[in-house]
Amino acid sequence: MSLPVPSANSQASERLAQKILAGECVVAGVLSGTSADGIDVVLFRPSPVAGGQFEWNPIAFETLPFAVDLAAEVRHVLDGGAIDLARLAHLNRDLGEAFGRAIKQVADGCGETVDLVGSHGQTVWHHDGVGERGRASLQLGDGDFVAEVSGAAVVSDFRQRDLAAGGEGAPIGHLVDPWLFPKLPLPGAILNLGGFGNLTLLGDAGVLASFDTGPAGALLDGISRTCLGQEMDSGGEQAARGTCCEQLFAQWMGELEPFLSTPPPRSTGRDSFGALWVQSLLQRANGTPPCDLLATGVAVVAATVARSLADLTLCDLPTELVVAGGGARNPELLRAIAKATSLPVVSSACHGVAPDEREALVFGLLAVAHVLEIPLPVKNDSVRTPTGAKLGRLLGKLSPAPLVEIG
Repeated sequence: MSLPVPSANSQASERLAQKILAGECVVAGVLSGTSADGIDVVLFRPSPVAGGQFEWNPIAFETLPFAVDLAAEVRHVLDGGAIDLARLAHLNRDLGEAFGRAIKQVADGCGETVDLVGSHGQTVWHHDGVGERGRASLQLGDGDFVAEVSGAAVVSDFRQRDLAAGGEGAPIGHLVDPWLFPKLPLPGAILNLGGFGNLTLLGDAGVLASFDTGPAGALLDGISRTCLGQEMDSGGEQAARGTCCEQLFAQWMGELEPFLSTPPPRSTGRDSFGALWVQSLLQRANGTPPCDLLATGVAVVAATVARSLADLTLCDLPTELVVAGGGARNPELLRAIAKATSLPVVSSACHGVAPDEREALVFGLLAVAHVLEIPLPVKNDSVRTPTGAKLGRLLGKLSPAPLVEIG
């Protein structure tokens, strides 16, 4: 029996791998984070360097707004609104098409053709690790629709393999943090502040730990939307005018104690600390000025980061805390974290990674690892990843680029 002729898709994958290794591949990373404030798209060219790592040459980065109707639908789901199966299926399709259009818009704007996409999608549900039914996570924005609209090969749905291999499914940015921060003094700590905070600790043995610290933007933006009618407290301006209410601070930290007392690996999401949770906090704080609520929220986020660092026993504390994500644009929050941790707090830009681009770069690089069949983490002295997953897994599912139509 003769062997089958390699398919056009397998040949395309091989060409794509060779293009990456030659430093000629244009990669896009795309996602909408837990704050759901738009679609982040980064374009870059990766190239291999010594030590099995990759550097990247930036091309472009943009955050594009959702269409009004799609934004409302995403917000409805994130805030715990009911959704039937038909709406869920349509939202999965519509988000995939929206991600594809965003990639094409950014690429066309700078005259590039994208070869490969790493698409995280939009997280609409993530377990809290304590439910009887076990761990699960759901990201919407089907990769096949992203591929058809963008015209590129797409790797998506990264969290599922980590979950299937026994992990938390999050956070997974640590898997390529050694590539993003190759010159970070060790031990090094990277704090990503999106809807939720997550911390990566790097050491000589690679990634020593990575886990969620608790709600960040989910708390602060939730207060802002409810009390100010604004999507966020831009720059922490309202929080800076307020005063932390010690009674509320103690109550809110008490609500977080069961999560904070859970040793890593751990992750969380809006199922535990979403809109309903924020509403319950605010109902018990009736009459407190919005600026004081935001100041208290800032103190709580800072305290969860400090608590997470204090509980680590894997190595000496880092000499500085490198911050990425939307929270890096909140000076009041950064000041509070510096005070709570007694560590210098610096933007990830100081280490060559723009704060708003870090997450999109993560998923673009995870797509590169998938195509090249590089199991991550590439260096780890344990038998499992920091999320608790077994080692030696490739994350993501490949949607080939559209083939040329015949006839």
